[in-house]
Order: sequence, then structure tokens, then C-alpha cells
Amino acid sequence: MAFDEYAKYDALGLAGLVKKGDVSASELAEEAISRIEKHNPRLNAVVTKMYDQGRAAAAAKPEGVFAGVPFLLKDILGDYAGVPTQSGSKYFAGIPAAHDSTLTTRFKAAGVVILGKTNVPECGLLPTTESAFYGPARNPWNTDHSTGGSSGGSGAAVAAGIVPIAHANDGGGSIRIPASCCGLVGLKPTRARNPLGPNLGDIMGGLISEHIVSRTVRDTAAMLDCTSGPETGDPYWAPPVENPFLSEVGKAPGKLRIAYSVTNLAGEKVHPECEKAVLETVKLLRDLGHEVEEAAPALSVEVMAQSFMALWASGLAMQIDGLTMLTGKTPAEGDLEGLTRGLYEVGRTISAVQYQLAILQLQGMARQVGHFMEKWDIWLTPTLGAPPLALGTIDIQERDPVKAFEPVHDYVPFTAIQNATGQPAITLPLHWTADGLPVGIMFAGPFGGEALLLRLASQLEIARPWADKHPKIWN
Repeated sequence: MAFDEYAKYDALGLAGLVKKGDVSASELAEEAISRIEKHNPRLNAVVTKMYDQGRAAAAAKPEGVFAGVPFLLKDILGDYAGVPTQSGSKYFAGIPAAHDSTLTTRFKAAGVVILGKTNVPECGLLPTTESAFYGPARNPWNTDHSTGGSSGGSGAAVAAGIVPIAHANDGGGSIRIPASCCGLVGLKPTRARNPLGPNLGDIMGGLISEHIVSRTVRDTAAMLDCTSGPETGDPYWAPPVENPFLSEVGKAPGKLRIAYSVTNLAGEKVHPECEKAVLETVKLLRDLGHEVEEAAPALSVEVMAQSFMALWASGLAMQIDGLTMLTGKTPAEGDLEGLTRGLYEVGRTISAVQYQLAILQLQGMARQVGHFMEKWDIWLTPTLGAPPLALGTIDIQERDPVKAFEPVHDYVPFTAIQNATGQPAITLPLHWTADGLPVGIMFAGPFGGEALLLRLASQLEIARPWADKHPKIWN
């Protein structure tokens, strides 16, 4: 029987219906599958269909906080035993995962029903989801525009009402960028809040964080309760929390000291729509009783860019050479996109000394931001420097990384900072342009400060609700 109001509910809402017996996990799975089949030809959000696995999991009547909720894994780090994790790349294609990732195991324990994997740019390198291997994911608000990246397929699927939540990860903004582009909630947790096991401990100097994209603050909080906490053998872990994250939703945040920025680290103004979004949010925050002033940490653009690129490019080279070591094959011409090949070549030139210096410089940046956060509870910025890109803005076959990224040099001015410092940051859908494209607002908190971010996000969700805003492609 069709469940016409499927997308009216968030993930916790659907789980509540399953627990009451109003709908079964199998019925929800079929509803999600029908929406994949309906919308995916236009969105290209789901690149690997796992309907058999999902139907079997639903029939087994899963238990947990999210029992029976349809879910999608990202095609980067979303390892599911027997299913390839292809990272949007011909070179990584067709190799089944030997086992579930720790996060996939925890997702399953939470009760979600996994129905597929979502589109990504090759190796997660771009702030847009476009690859030669999968083709572009399209934004349900306007299919000529990007979903953001690298969790863009997840963003499109959740925004379109295919699933209420989906896996995402973030090495330079890849949870928050698609959440901003698709009108969603996207929390990058504190470094090591969620584990990367069993294959990884620390990767790219701790830049990578795992979580989800969602439509509600409470879903984001509840899933973090299900997945967070160290795994045996982790090299380090995030500070312990006092209360469940879900219990923070609805709590008054108190009067906060909030710094805001409408210029990037180089002092350049962001796009007028992004500036407008920030200033409107500043007014709302003041109306809610918070102290808000314009301020920003003094950080070097050059140090940030050079150090981040050293970690990012060498991390890419590690992934490619790691696969070569395991399989004995090397990437032939055409196995990698031009930009990926160019970054790979850069990464192979990074010496151990350069890598250690990059770590040192980013740790120094973390100290600077840490001192800044001793004065301010929250740092508010636009998530991106401009509204969602038009598809095709970046030439993925350009081998010179400088030339390839030139059209978007000011598009992602803020998100990588929190990857470098380890801070949590959340983007919220608080603004739309005149032509209907979402513009996210990002709130960065102190290290270990997810609870504070969730309290503030919940307050804003009530004050300026977004639940009734839907894209053209919906449900």
C-alpha cells in the first residue's frame, strides 16, 4: 500500500511509525525504492542500487533508534561487505569491500535499511559532484546547478525526499557544502567523534570526519548518538560528552557571544546573496538575545592553502598507490580524470618533511582559532562564498590543479578551516536566493562543542523553520 505522506516525516518520525506498527520497514523500503526509480534519471544521485540487500534487511525487522528508516551510503568510505566502494573512479571500480566499515556497522545497528550508494566526484576531490565515471549529480532545486561535493549524491537524495537521511563525510567541507547547496542540515563533528575503522585510523592528518546529511536537527543529533565514540585501536578520539546529543535539541543555548564574517580570509567580500544571508541571520540572532559582532581569526590564506594541499594531494597519492600495492595494477591513461592525475602527481612529490611541516602549520592554525574561540562561543559565516555553482564550472580533465580550481578559488573560503582545526561546524538552510537556490549558514563551535551547536541550531530551526521548503523535484 502506498504511503503518500512518506516524505512528510523525518527519520525519527518514520522510525516512530514503524515502532507503533503503522507502517513496516518493508513498506518504507519500497517507498524509497519507488522514489529512487522516479527521481534518479533526473538527479543521478544513486549510483549503486542495493535493493536486494535492503529488502532483506527490512524483512528481518531491524531494531534501533532508526529502525526501518531507508538510508543510503556514500560511495567514499561507505564500505559494505561484498559491494564495491568505487570513489567515483574507473580505477577503483569493481572491487568488492572485504567487510563493512565500522561506521556502516554502527549505521546498521541503528536500524537503518541501506538501499544503495550515492554519487561522488572522483576520489572526493571537488566541491561539486561531477565525474567522468558517474556523470554529474543534479540539484533538485535547479538541475542545471551543482549539488555541492563531495557528498552531493547524498545531498540530492535527501533534499528530493528519496530518503530522510544519508551518509556523508567531510575532508574540506564535503558534508557542509552539499548540505548548503541542497537546503539541508549538515554537521561536521569534532575530529575523531566518529571512527574511521577498521581500515583507517588517521588519514590526511585528521582532516576527515564522518556523519550524515539530514532535513532536521534532531535527526542529525540522534544519528551522532548512534555512531559516535572511539573504536579499539583508534589513534585518538574526541572529548567525551556529558549528555546524549539528542537531549540537547530543544534546550535553550543561553546568551551566546557570536562572531560573524562576510569577508573571506583574504578580506574579500563574499557573494551578495551570501552576505545578505549572514546579515539576516545576524539580525535574527540579536532578536533571540545573542551578542553578535563582526570578527574573525587572523589566519594566513597562503599557509592554509599550501598546507592543506600538501595533505590533500599526498593523501590522494596514498590512496592510489595503496590500491596499486594491493592489486598490482597501476593507473593507466584514462583510468583517472585529468585533475585527479595532476593532483596525484603533485602528491607523489610531497616529501615526509613537507608533510610534517604542513601538519605543524595547521596545528599552529588550530591554536590560533582555539584562542579566538576563547572569546567567542560561535563563529558565523556563510557556508560557501557563493550560491550553488552551475554544472561544468570546473574542468575535471584539466591536469593543472591551479588552472582547474581557478574558477572556484573563492567558492569554498571557510569550510576547510574546521577540518584543519578539528572543530565541529554545522550548516543550516536559512536563506534562499531570489531564483530559489539554497544558501547555507555555517556555525563553527569550540573543539568538542557539538552540544552547543545543536542547541543553537534547534533554536534557529524553531525561529526560522525550513521544513515547508521543498525543491522542484520532491517526494
